[in-house]
Amino acid sequence: MSKAVAEEAPTAVEIERKFLVAELPDLAGLESVDVAQGYLTHSDDSVEIRLRKKAAGATANYFMTLKSDGALERKEIEVAVSAEQFESFWLATMGRQVEKTRYVGALGDGLHYELDVFHGGLKGLLLVEVEFPSVEAANDFVAPDWFGADVTSNKGYKNKALAVKGMPQP
Repeated sequence: MSKAVAEEAPTAVEIERKFLVAELPDLAGLESVDVAQGYLTHSDDSVEIRLRKKAAGATANYFMTLKSDGALERKEIEVAVSAEQFESFWLATMGRQVEKTRYVGALGDGLHYELDVFHGGLKGLLLVEVEFPSVEAANDFVAPDWFGADVTSNKGYKNKALAVKGMPQP
C-alpha cells in the first residue's frame, strides 16, 4: 500500500453487534441508501476485501474495504475509490455479491442502527447492526423489542458469507 493511501485510510476498530429482525419497525422518514457490495476474497480467506457502491438517488459513492476476521471487534480500513476503479474490480466479485437497502435510524440511548433489507437471492432477510464506542458498551447493550436473535458470532450472517454461500441454514 502506498504511503499516501495509508495516510488517508487509518486502521479503525469496528465494534458491532448484529441481530435478526423480529418485527420490522416503521421505516418512514428514515435515511436510506441502496448498497451493492462484492468480495474480492473467497470464503476461506481470514480477511475480506470488499467493494461497495452506496447510491442515494443520482449520487453514488464507491469504497474498497479491508476487514479482519472476528465477531464483535474487527479491524477495518476503508478507502474511497472512483467509479472507474470500482467498475474495473467489480467483475472479479461475480458470485460473491449482495444487494440491499440500508436504513439508518436512532436508538434512544444515542446509538444508531443500520437495518439491511436484502434483495435478490437473499430477499426476505432482515439484519440490523449497531456500532459501539467500546466492547463494554456492546456487552451492556439491551436490544429493543423489535430486534431478534443476536447473530454477531454466527459467521453465516456475515455479509461475505451471505454473498458466497447464500442464506444460512437454521
